[in-house]
Amino acid sequence: MSKNSEKSALNESGSYPGSNNINPNSAERIKAFRKNKSSEKELLQQLLQGNKTALGRSITLVESNQQSHQKKAEFLVEGALPHAHKSIRIGITGVPGVGKSTFIESLGSFLIKQGKKVAVLAVDPTSTVSRGSILGDKTRMENLVTEENAFIRPSPSGDSLGGVARKTRESIVLCEAAGFDVLLIETVGVGQSETTVHSMTDFFLLLKLAGAGDELQGIKRGIIEMADAIVINKADGENEKAAREARLEFKRALHLYPPKESTWAPKVLLSSALYNTGIHEVWEMISEYQNLAKENGYFTHHRQEQNKFWLLQTINEHLKSNFYNDPEIKTTLEEQLKAIEENETTAFAAAKVLLNLG
Repeated sequence: MSKNSEKSALNESGSYPGSNNINPNSAERIKAFRKNKSSEKELLQQLLQGNKTALGRSITLVESNQQSHQKKAEFLVEGALPHAHKSIRIGITGVPGVGKSTFIESLGSFLIKQGKKVAVLAVDPTSTVSRGSILGDKTRMENLVTEENAFIRPSPSGDSLGGVARKTRESIVLCEAAGFDVLLIETVGVGQSETTVHSMTDFFLLLKLAGAGDELQGIKRGIIEMADAIVINKADGENEKAAREARLEFKRALHLYPPKESTWAPKVLLSSALYNTGIHEVWEMISEYQNLAKENGYFTHHRQEQNKFWLLQTINEHLKSNFYNDPEIKTTLEEQLKAIEENETTAFAAAKVLLNLG
């Protein structure tokens, strides 16, 4: 990769939207920050002071696949770690069209008014052509992006399970170290397994629509079993009656599932993000859960279990990366693929040859 490519990745702020919807004070600080080509130590210092541009640059380094960037990213994450873990991490999922972005903007704006600092890690579907984000959540959260105490980071989901970006876990640590005390992690919600989201959040929120015909599908997929709450969105106007009926259906469904280890009984609420109704109740419920989980020790226990899971995931990622980047493996893989095409070997036999080399 060229030096110009390295520069572009390093200089990507990640928190500066390509629109005019930005706080003028933030824009001035971003300009001043860009003039100062910070080293990673200076970058870390800026990050710990809550500088959003430093946070965006740090996340860009974390997401980069370049080895030089990965070393800097490791330094930043290790330096941020002692200052992290002081937030509540909320996973938000739901099918496309359920109103996730509007709901997040409404909830985020409400929380900022309560004196909170809100970071949104919105994982967009990845374009198969450009490999970049398709939806561009910053353009869909026009009001929230202008808030001084808000940070929105859209990331392409890539090939990650459940639409969660490969480096979201490290991004969470960086956001917490930058002083953000509420993290909203939005997933693609197009039917992949949501286990990955569940493994990195404290509270798992499932958004639903009334009368969308996916009630039974949702139950079949088992996402409801993981959910700590179901919020039926767009409960306004002509939809309000259907939303109340759906609420009863989901309440009945929740009784079919075994009790959670946290002892929390999942709830079903109604909201209209468009009209900002039900948002206060949603936050009250999340706060209630947080108090319960901290009192009975589940909150800490759950994060410890997540850390163990992340360890195993990281080992798997490194082993996979090292395997495919090995020069001998690359050469042999091409040979075995050609042999499979010409029916000279089977996939299982070829895999055995490659694994023996590893």
